Amino acid sequence: MQSLFDMIVQLGAWAWFALAVVLLVLESIVPGVHFIWFGLSAAIVGVIALLVPVSWEWQIIAFAFIALAAVFWVRRKSREESSHPDVPDLNVRGAQYIGRVVTVEDAIVNGRGKVRVSDTVWSAEGEDAAKGSRVKVTGVDGTVLVVSKIDG
Repeated sequence: MQSLFDMIVQLGAWAWFALAVVLLVLESIVPGVHFIWFGLSAAIVGVIALLVPVSWEWQIIAFAFIALAAVFWVRRKSREESSHPDVPDLNVRGAQYIGRVVTVEDAIVNGRGKVRVSDTVWSAEGEDAAKGSRVKVTGVDGTVLVVSKIDG
């Protein structure tokens, strides 16, 4: 009677394809995205074993190398993508108003006042300006908009 290991060695490439299917099925059942890279690595080793007669030891080494390379590549790519959000000012609402012209709601006196942005009133700091005058948002300091007078 043959051992399981001997049967796997005799199956060669087909054993890798079977392992790839098992790992890809596990990926769909178990949450996470790790089994897919091992499953693809097993499929690649299966193709290599079909094309080039390689001993089972080298197949295992190739699987380990391909799987590790895939995991590190995916981790690196996901870190790069997550460091560039689609909306960089999402959590800094005031930064979205930089460059916008707004109306002074409460006169800016001694560098402090309030401005109206759409239907919201924001605290503001900048050059003194009378109520109703138009100013441009040039920056944000926490929840305070930094404004400057518009020439003209």
